Amino acid sequence: MATPRTQNWRSSSADRSTRLACVPWQVALITLILTVCSAAVAANRIGRSNLICAVVSIRLVTGVLALIAAGRWIVHPHLVLHWISQVQWRAALAVLMLAAMFTATAAKAQTITLLSAGGATIAGGTNVYTSSFGNMNALGAGTAGAGMSVTSMSNGALYYTEFQMHAAGIAGRTGTVTAYVSTNFTHTPAVTMYACPSSLTCTSSANYSVLSTSAAAPTTLGGPGMANNSSVTGGLAIFVPDNDGASAFAGTNTVTITFTLTRSGNPVRTDTATLTITAVTQTAVQLTLGTAPGGATIAAGSDFSLNFGNVNGLGIGPAGGLTATSVAGGYVYSTPYLLQPAFAELSSTTATIKVAVSTNFAHPTQLILQDATASAGPFTAIPISPATARTLTSTAADRSPITRYLGLFVSNANGPTIYTGSDNATLTFTLTVP
Repeated sequence: MATPRTQNWRSSSADRSTRLACVPWQVALITLILTVCSAAVAANRIGRSNLICAVVSIRLVTGVLALIAAGRWIVHPHLVLHWISQVQWRAALAVLMLAAMFTATAAKAQTITLLSAGGATIAGGTNVYTSSFGNMNALGAGTAGAGMSVTSMSNGALYYTEFQMHAAGIAGRTGTVTAYVSTNFTHTPAVTMYACPSSLTCTSSANYSVLSTSAAAPTTLGGPGMANNSSVTGGLAIFVPDNDGASAFAGTNTVTITFTLTRSGNPVRTDTATLTITAVTQTAVQLTLGTAPGGATIAAGSDFSLNFGNVNGLGIGPAGGLTATSVAGGYVYSTPYLLQPAFAELSSTTATIKVAVSTNFAHPTQLILQDATASAGPFTAIPISPATARTLTSTAADRSPITRYLGLFVSNANGPTIYTGSDNATLTFTLTVP
């Protein structure tokens, strides 16, 4: 008898001249294909290649059975036993290699990566990331942290930055990235996490909204429809609201956000990453001056300025926004103006505002700066020493404008010492929050 290793073993029969024996390579091929399909199903990788695999396997098996039924293939028991003894180690090796292949394939599942996008630095990797947004305050005062932008609002400030989300391992599918606050700030009244989806322009503060704190209803930041090995740009922000009184907080705060990349189709597959952000909230106080309705213009610059224009002791021809009122010894040219206090993260909810003449006119007997609570007065001279500054209010509230009246007394005296021409003086306003 021929050795079982022969590829075409022939035998004769009374009713057929030529028959083919079932030889090892055909059985090995069938076994290999079935093993691949089994491994694919076990790995839950149902796709076009597995459908082809199944069809080929069925065709091979049914073909062999048809040949056996027709008598063209003869299955010899002793040949099968010999094949098993010869190819057992080869089959085992094939199964081992296929298992390793599918294990490696499973390890190459979808992955989400967080990246910096020219803004705040995102550090870390392997699904765990960190970032620092630096110092911030509710007034948006000072310099924002590295890579951060800040927009001051009527009730706080928004510090924001762009970042990127990269999706991989979703070949043939698309992905969606969602996020939610998994560990919120310890001092939530002082800071709130915001985000901007990739579908909007995240260099504009108007496109940011509160980030979800629910794992069951996360916020969509990337996609849907992200392609394999693609990146999209979103935005993250911290809103620092005006916060005074018992809930005020100044110091370091941290928040952790969980991102999830979800692959489309069935079976649903996901990958998650966390980003921990550190921010330092600071106390802030700010006092600005503003133009009151119907008053003279208060011009803003490094300091504020007000021009009374031409004045005289007879109150003739006051400039726009000024009112000339006759008083003993001359006229008072006056205008309403606004004190605009703002403060945050302080234990007190009220503040004191004082004013003093820090640099007086060169001709202090002819020109005197005065203050009043009403346009009709009475007007009182503003002290020329900060030590004796005049208290304008002791109940100033955050972002609550106060209207005061600034007067300039012009003497109507005559004589050789009378001066005509330009003159200047400087007032210093001080806001103090206990």
